[in-house]
Formats: sequence, structure tokens, C-alpha cells
Amino acid sequence: MNAAIITIGDELLIGQIVDTNSVFIAQELEKTGCKIYEKRAIADTCQAVTETLSSLQNKVDLVICTGGLGPTQDDKTKQAIIYYFNDQLVRNNEVLTHVTQLIESIYQRPITEINKQQADVPSKAKILFNKYGTAPRLLLTKEKTTFIFLPGVPFEMKHLVNEHIIPYISNHFSTQAIFHHTITTIGIGESLLAEKIYQWENNLKENNISLAYLPFLGGVDLRLSAYGENQREIESVVNHFVAQFENFIPKENILSLQNKCTLIETVSELLAKNDHKIAIAESFTGGNLTFQFSKIPGASRYLQGGMITYATQSKIDLLNVDKQTISQHSVVSNQVAIEMVKGVAEKYKANIALSTTGNAGPSKGDSDVEVGTVCIGLYYNGKTFGQTFQLGQPREKVIELAIHHALLMLYNQLIDSNN
Repeated sequence: MNAAIITIGDELLIGQIVDTNSVFIAQELEKTGCKIYEKRAIADTCQAVTETLSSLQNKVDLVICTGGLGPTQDDKTKQAIIYYFNDQLVRNNEVLTHVTQLIESIYQRPITEINKQQADVPSKAKILFNKYGTAPRLLLTKEKTTFIFLPGVPFEMKHLVNEHIIPYISNHFSTQAIFHHTITTIGIGESLLAEKIYQWENNLKENNISLAYLPFLGGVDLRLSAYGENQREIESVVNHFVAQFENFIPKENILSLQNKCTLIETVSELLAKNDHKIAIAESFTGGNLTFQFSKIPGASRYLQGGMITYATQSKIDLLNVDKQTISQHSVVSNQVAIEMVKGVAEKYKANIALSTTGNAGPSKGDSDVEVGTVCIGLYYNGKTFGQTFQLGQPREKVIELAIHHALLMLYNQLIDSNN
């Protein structure tokens, strides 16, 4: 079974709101074994809606549309429905009763004529009441395709999907078992990774397992997908190849074999597991590195604290960075990053510390080093390390990459120490 998801509304096209509806629907459909053929956002016009429905007719088994069912003049979806299905609007008394009760009991005001128009529905449609709103769900079938129209309000849509649409799919469509598994790699580019796992990937194809490369900052997710008649069988085959993956790339490039895991989550787990205490001194990253740790549940077990020493003088006053070091090497240097990391480790009595100093741009600050130059310091059980990176521009990219490199430096040290 395959499906298409259509979100309707000009507000989606101009970026006024973010489309979360299609993401939620896709995730829920995927759990049933349904394959998503297409996702599309379109304008709320009769022409856009009817052309879209026509383009998907008989190409997919199911089309789910959200939005455009409201009572105001800018909502054109119902008009498009009656045109496309050669239908007419009729007033449904059960829907009218529901809408009246909702307006008068919940909103405690008299129902208006425009509210009553919510009870005007296509005569051929199967109706499902929307207990959280006034726009009902509409279901129509044309030739080989079923069309379901849902309200665009997210909490109304989610209720209808979970309580009614998913059970409907289970009862009326034949779906396959489906299994996804994600391997997370770091420190290796997509093309080099593809070269190293070439034979492994070919073996996947021979066993009807598809592989998707999903690059992210500093790494690549590999998503394995299998479809079949038996859930246990496809899981067993996928897990067999996951176990073989370590034979193809170095272990330090494997962040997780057990589905999606972020670098900050892995680092935080290692810190907690080994009873480490970490402190952080930041300059141009402005507290963003510390924030990455603090948003992980249970961070208080290892995160001692952080200091934002943005100005050069604050590094001297708060972290005891030597003026001579700054004068001799520049405030953006490994030497200063190391003195910063020593200072913050001492302040918070931490056995691990990180520091950042750099020129994020777009113009130079207190240092003459090139814009995009970043220095990161690491303190680990009395030993210090410093590393310099040239991260280019724009400013947001420099900050994001610097945080990644800091976490990666710490991750590699934690892994080396455990080994």
C-alpha cells in the first residue's frame, strides 16, 4: 500500500507556519507498513486542489489532505471536493447538532450562520465527527484511490489520525511488515564511507534491504529499511547486517549501532557512566556549548557549570588567563584556550573541561587571526590539549561547527580512555 500526503494552505507556502502535519501523518502511516509516495504543500484554491487530486488519482491507494475545511471564504477545499467528485453540498443534521453543541456549550455563544456551514458536507462523503472542532473528516473514494480530508488544526488532525484513520487503514488495506534501523557514524565523510562499505551495501541489496545515506553535521546516519510478510524475519535479517558493520569501518567512526543517537547524547552518557565532572568556558560560542549539555535529562550528574568569558578582560579576570599569553599568542590561540580550560576546571573542581575561543565573524574582534579561526581547549584528568580549526563563514556555521568539534574532541578522549 502507498499513500500521498497533501497539506493545503497559503500560510504553508509563504513560510508563515511550519508544516508539522505531514511529518506526523507520515510517521503514523509508516508504522502501519504504508509507503509514502509523495508529500506536497499546495495553495488553498479550487484549481490547486483539483489538479493535485487528479495527478494522484490511481497512482496511490490513499491520499490524506489536511487544511482548507474551515467556514471562512478563504477555505476552498470543500468547493474543490464537490467539483472533483461531481458532488454537491448537503446539510448534515448530525454534524449540525454536533457543531451547535460545541459552539454553545464550549464557547458559550450562539451559533452563527457561518458556523452552520460547517455542517454542509459533500453528499457522497463518509462523515466522521471531529469532537475537538467543527470541521468533520470527509472520506471519499474514486476508482482505485481513497481520499481523506482532515482539518488542518494539529491537535484535531492528530486525534482523527490516531483514533480513526489508522484503524481504517488496518481494516481496509493490506500492508506489509516494515522495519527501519539506523546506524550513526561520525568523523567520516559520505563519499569515503560509501567506498568503505561498498561490499556491505551490495550484500544489503541482495537481501532486499534498502540503504539511505543521511548526512548531518560531522557524520552520516545510515538507515536500513526492509519490507516483508513476517516482522520477525525482516528484523532478524537487518540485525544480522548491523552486526557485520563493524568489520568495514574503524570503531571510532561508529557513534551508535542501536538506532539514531546524537553526539551530545553519547558524550553525556559516557560522562555519567564514568562519574566524570565537566566544566565549560566559552567565548564566541556564547553559552551554546553548555546549553547542549544542559538540555540532556540528568545533566546535573556531571555538568558542574559554565562561564561565558566573551571579552578578553573577562578571560583574565575570571579564568586567570595570563596577559602575557594573550599578548604573545593572541586571544584566539591554543595557548589561551588551554589556560581557559585550566581556569574553569579549577573554578568548578571538575576533572574534565572544555573551552572555546575564536573569531566567528563577520569581522575581526580582539585578535588579528583570520575570521573563522577557532581554538578549542580540553582538560582531562590533569592533561590539556588544544586544537585550532579554520571553519570559514558564515558566523552561525562557525559556532555550530565549533561546538561539534569540541564534543568530538571530548568523545575521542573518552573512548580512548575507556579502551
